[in-house]
Amino acid sequence: MKKNNLNPTVLLGIIYFLALSFLSLADASSLRRDAVVKAVEKASPAVVNISTEQLIRRSINPFSPFTTDPFFDQFFEHFFEPRYEEKYTQKSLGSGVIFDKRGYILTNWHVVEKASRIKVILINEKVYEAKLIGSSPELDLAVLKIEAPHELPTIKIGDSDNLMIGEKVIAIGNPFGLSHTVTTGVISAVSRSLKVGEMVYRDFIQTDASINPGNSGGPLLNIDGELVGINTAIYGQGAQGIGFAIPINKAKRVVDDLIRYGEISPVWVGIQVQELVPKLAHYLDYPGEGGVLVKKVEPESPAQKGGIEKTDIIIRIGNEKVKTTRDFWEILREYTPNDKIPFIIFRKGRKLSILIKAEEFPISKAEEFASILLGIEVKGRFSPLHNRRTTPKGVIITRVKTNSRAYRIGIKPGDLILQINETTINSLDDFRKAMANIFQKKNVLLLIKRGLYGYYLTISLQS
Repeated sequence: MKKNNLNPTVLLGIIYFLALSFLSLADASSLRRDAVVKAVEKASPAVVNISTEQLIRRSINPFSPFTTDPFFDQFFEHFFEPRYEEKYTQKSLGSGVIFDKRGYILTNWHVVEKASRIKVILINEKVYEAKLIGSSPELDLAVLKIEAPHELPTIKIGDSDNLMIGEKVIAIGNPFGLSHTVTTGVISAVSRSLKVGEMVYRDFIQTDASINPGNSGGPLLNIDGELVGINTAIYGQGAQGIGFAIPINKAKRVVDDLIRYGEISPVWVGIQVQELVPKLAHYLDYPGEGGVLVKKVEPESPAQKGGIEKTDIIIRIGNEKVKTTRDFWEILREYTPNDKIPFIIFRKGRKLSILIKAEEFPISKAEEFASILLGIEVKGRFSPLHNRRTTPKGVIITRVKTNSRAYRIGIKPGDLILQINETTINSLDDFRKAMANIFQKKNVLLLIKRGLYGYYLTISLQS
C-alpha cells in the first residue's frame, strides 16, 4: 500500500497560512475594539437601571359633574357626598451611575421625584431596593443608596471643566426601558442655560448624542470612559439631535452635602444686591452690559472679608455671567458652605477678581433676614401650661412693614405662621431654621392662620 507523505514544504505553508489567518482575525478584532468600545466596557458595570413607583391617591365625587377632572373636583369636595378614594400606581424608568463602592448612586432628581418605591437593577440583572439619601430640585440631582453584600463597581470621575467643543462623548442609559443603550456624539456647547417651567437650569453641557426619557440620570462619558456629566432629558421641546447633561464638577461640589444632610446647605456670602439700571451704570462709569449692584455688605461677612464693597458691580460668579439679581441667587445655589467662590467685579473703572469663602447662613441673622426680605417681625407664642400638650403652635407676627412683600399680599400683625414651605413651625427656633433655608429660594409658601381660618400664601422672593 502506497504511503501519502506530505511534503514538508507544503506542510509548513499550511501552518504559516493558518497562523497568518489567526493573526489577521486577532488584528481585526483588536482594530474593532476602538476607544469607544473600551470606554463602554470600562464604564458599563457602574451604570444602573432605575425603576420607580409612585402611589397616586385621588378623591372621587360620584355626584360631581366634573368627576374626571381633579381641578374642578376640589371645588365640589364639600358639596357632594359620599366620596371615595381611588388609588393607582404610576411607574417610570430612568438611569443612574454608581460613584461609590458602598452603594451610592447619582441620578436626576426628576427621575425619583415623589417616588414611593425605588428599585435599582445592575448590569448583572440583580435587583435592589434603593433609598433616597438626598436631592436638589434646583440642580436636578439626587443620591440613592443600595445595600449590597459585596463591593460594587464604580465609575471613574473625569473633569468637566476641560471639555472641548467637538470632543467625542458617549451616553449610556435605559431609554424606553432598553437597558444599557449606548449612543455617541460630540460636545456641541458648554455653559448652556435652560428654562423648564419655572425652573432655570444653568451651565449644562449640550451634546448631539441621543438622550431620551430613560436616559435621565445616566452617565455622559469622555473617550477615556470617565464620567463628565449626568444626562438629563428634561428639555421637552421635541428638539432632535440636542441632549443635555449636568457637568460632573458641579455635581461633585454638592454630593457630600446630599449624603450628609439630605439637601444642599444654602451658602451665605453676606451681600445684598439690586438690579443695575442704566442711570446707575452711567453714574458708575460702567461700560458693560448686565451685572448687579452691591447695595449692602454685611459686617464680618465672607464678602467683607474677601474685599467686596458697596457699589461694586458683580459681573461673573465662577464661569457664569450675572445679568440680574435672579442670576445672582441662582448661581449661588450651586455652591455649598466652605466653597471658595470666584467673583469678577467692576470697581472704579477696572475689573477685579475676588475669591470669597462661603459660609453657612448664620441662624442668629434669621429674624433680621425675615425683616429685610419679607418685612415681618415675629415672636414665639407662650402658654402658662408649659407641661401640657396644649402649648400653642406657630409664631405670631408682631409687625408688618408698609409696602413690604408681606404687606402687599395682605399679611397683618396678629397673624400666626404655622408652616414655611414644608417645615412645620412650632417655635421660634423652627422659624429661624426655616428662614435660613429660604433665603436663596424664588418663592416661599406660608401657612397663615387668622382667627379660625388658615390660608396658604405664596410670596415671590425675587420681585
